[in-house]
Amino acid sequence: MKIALLADIHANFAALRAFPETYDELWVIGDLVNFGPEPGEVIDWVRTHAHCVVRGNHDYVVGYDTAPRCILAYQSMATETGEYSSSVLTEKQKQYLRLLPLSVDRTLSGTRFHLCHATPSDPLFGYLEEDPSAWEAEGSSTRADVVIVGHTHIPFLRPIGKRHLVNPGSLAGLKVTSPQASYATWEDSHFHLKRYSYPFEETVAEIEALPISKAVQQQLSELITTGDLTVEKD
Repeated sequence: MKIALLADIHANFAALRAFPETYDELWVIGDLVNFGPEPGEVIDWVRTHAHCVVRGNHDYVVGYDTAPRCILAYQSMATETGEYSSSVLTEKQKQYLRLLPLSVDRTLSGTRFHLCHATPSDPLFGYLEEDPSAWEAEGSSTRADVVIVGHTHIPFLRPIGKRHLVNPGSLAGLKVTSPQASYATWEDSHFHLKRYSYPFEETVAEIEALPISKAVQQQLSELITTGDLTVEKD
């Protein structure tokens, strides 16, 4: 049994189309939309191919047409691309986002998995990176052997007590220092973090054609290309 784990696709359909892995099951750990140029295409692809999908904070924002909750540096990008996503998605696609579960529990080959986008205690908006002491309490709140999360865009594998914590990183490449997509696989009871190159120039060109401000276009292009965002300081 081979499982492919994708998180934080963020409407980057060029990265999703280029996904190189074969798998028995595909699990998507939230944030299908926002930041990228093709939210509808990503939703339709995930609906067709994925076996498990959980709702991310940006899925919630677009599905319910509500204001994003982001750090200040990302606020304009989330707001403008959220408005764009809402304008191009069908009601059926928005309903799909609304109906996604906040968490999923699966047992395969005797291993119990808990899937959520952010943290078990706050599946939409909780924010924890690799700090093992913070994750110890979060992991103990489930009966799972493995907790799989996304949200931070930072890929890592880490033991937390008797459990394992997995973040496959962002398939959109955000917060990766080169324009590559991050994901993970589980096969023969072992996890692997992986990356691959995709035609990111296509995504950048599509972003530059979006009906959003030039400033946000430049920020998004920078994120896709470098994985980072230059924040001006006073």
